[in-house]
Amino acid sequence: MAGRLSQYGALALIVQLASGCSDSAPPPPPVANSAQAAPGATPVADGKLVVAFGDSLYAGYNLDQGKGLAPMLEKALAARGMQAQVVNAGVSGDTSAAGLARLAFTLDGLARKPDLMLVGLGGNDMLRGLSPETTRDNLDAILAELKKRDIPVLLTGMLASPNMGPDYAAAFNPIFPTLAQKYDATLYPFMLDGVIGDRALQLPDGIHPNDKGVEVIVGKLTPIVAAQLKK
Repeated sequence: MAGRLSQYGALALIVQLASGCSDSAPPPPPVANSAQAAPGATPVADGKLVVAFGDSLYAGYNLDQGKGLAPMLEKALAARGMQAQVVNAGVSGDTSAAGLARLAFTLDGLARKPDLMLVGLGGNDMLRGLSPETTRDNLDAILAELKKRDIPVLLTGMLASPNMGPDYAAAFNPIFPTLAQKYDATLYPFMLDGVIGDRALQLPDGIHPNDKGVEVIVGKLTPIVAAQLKK
């Protein structure tokens, strides 16, 4: 993992400098582009409703239609005999603040309360060097709202790249396990586990997964999601 994270650190800085994203305003509400289901779509009859709420790692960044996290997870669950609809609520470039700003809109636009919500935010905060305390507070507010609405959560974590320095990592990395414990959420510790550092599984930017990388991630997430949905 150390070698992979070293490459991650070098490339993360490039992505940070190239992103040019503005923090002035949150992006508009997401348009589902993976599972072919907008937030207001009718869930599968008698099936489970899963919402993937995150950033570009959820949104299917630079992937063909049907190759992002949401549609691939839906397909993997179906292969297990589980009838579920996975709604893509990922927005590329989202920070934790932007996610918090659109959370209520996303939830209120659904046809019904989700059976499970995947939350994957914080990576862009880290790439921009935003305060870990602010990231923690935003994610805390997101999880508090989901708990208030009695929506189970699978939190997919992120790790600080080494170029951010040990002090930043010491403040950032514990955010996800600490909040998962606080809100009794299921934790998948590192979203890019098994992908980062393997160029065969990544887009040319060296960070985002390609379709094969998404398959690796989905292969790891599916048993966890299935177990949560069976509870």
